Amino acid sequence: MTVSPAFLGFPDRLTDGRIPCAVIFGAGHGSTYPGKDSSGYALAADAIRAAGQDDAALVEHWDFDLGGPLFDGKPVCFIDAGDIPTTMHDNVGNRARIEAKTREVLALPAVPILLGGDDSVPIPFLAGFADHGPVWILQIDAHLDWRDEVHGERYGYSSPMRRASEMPHVAGMVQVGLRSVGSARLAEIEAARHYGSRFVTAREVHVQGVEAALRHIPEGARVVVTLDCDGLDPGIMPGVAARTPGGLTYTQVIDLIAGIGRRPGSQGQTLSSSIPRRH
Repeated sequence: MTVSPAFLGFPDRLTDGRIPCAVIFGAGHGSTYPGKDSSGYALAADAIRAAGQDDAALVEHWDFDLGGPLFDGKPVCFIDAGDIPTTMHDNVGNRARIEAKTREVLALPAVPILLGGDDSVPIPFLAGFADHGPVWILQIDAHLDWRDEVHGERYGYSSPMRRASEMPHVAGMVQVGLRSVGSARLAEIEAARHYGSRFVTAREVHVQGVEAALRHIPEGARVVVTLDCDGLDPGIMPGVAARTPGGLTYTQVIDLIAGIGRRPGSQGQTLSSSIPRRH
């Protein structure tokens, strides 16, 4: 049996009694549409881990994106807990396991970082914050993801933001990177606007910078980031199902995430991340 490498070589536990500051875990399957083969998504988390192995030995090096080493000269405090066992088409069971793991990490307390999987995995991940609200969502995505149901499935990859809008602990959301045509019809646009979601197109970020999105997040808000890989331009991230030109750059995504932590009153906020991948 092949053992997958850990994300950036992080340990699966800290042996000195410390509580980790962040826990990375993967989920291969979320809620699959009837008759759809979602087996390929189960490869995504390990593909992300494998892609970072060349940098595993460089964690203590100076990072010019951060202005210093990742852990600022302190001991590593991230762990990689591996993947949650999920089964294709076990939609209810998969959601329960992802939500339970998210709650477990938050109870430590630590920052949960979920590697997907398709874009249905943010739904149970976000549900796991029910006891830690209110939270705001920063969605980085080419698509609105506001379908109420597809083929009778209400928790699939076209519906995560619609389901999030129904969670009492979600105070608001900013959807950034939107462009071109996707699954959204007029009904979904109207429903998202009625809810109060803030739309920020990729074009607006290119012209105005990341502040076009960040200005909508209240000072001191706790923020959960969900990053769909198709939010990035396909010249950077081609391995997605719906390649759409004009997406965000690598630097813009870094600046969006870093910008949350630099906002006034943001000290101590919960910054968590779900990284679903469509491929």
